[in-house]
Formats: sequence, C-alpha cells, structure tokens
Amino acid sequence: MSDYSSHQKKIIERYYDRRDQIMMERLQAIVSELYLATTDRKRDQLWKRAATAMGHLKVKPSVRDRILTKSDPADLARHLTDWLKNPPTG
Repeated sequence: MSDYSSHQKKIIERYYDRRDQIMMERLQAIVSELYLATTDRKRDQLWKRAATAMGHLKVKPSVRDRILTKSDPADLARHLTDWLKNPPTG
C-alpha cells in the first residue's frame, strides 16, 4: 500500500473494517432488485452478485449453494434476516 497517500490508506482501512456491513446492505438491495427483476438475464446477474456478497460474508458453502440452487428471493431474505441478527462466521 505504499502507492497510496495516508488519506487513501485510511479510506481503504475503513472500507475493510465495515465490509461485513457493506455486504449485508448490498444483499438487502439485491433481494429488492430480485423481486423487481423482469428478465432472466437480470436475475442471473443479481444471483451472481448475491453469490459474491455471500462469499465475502463467509457464508458456509453448503448454505450458499442451497440458496443459489433454490434461487428464491424469499429464501435469501429469510437468511439475510437471520444473518443481521447473528452474522455468518463461515
């Protein structure tokens, strides 16, 4: 990180300190977008984004795969509600 100014380093550090919170917020937005998506292509893109966010949150692979296989926004929303109370630990 020597190529960054001290100001930039602080911004990067704050991002990684809040990464779990950012990913939770991103998943909340994805759930909303999934309900509103009108094309299969858009839904596929959103599920890929959800998979990435769950990976960053360290959701157990078995749980993540089951959610992605099911492709049900309501199921993702239920898990997200639980994760907001007790964040996943991998």
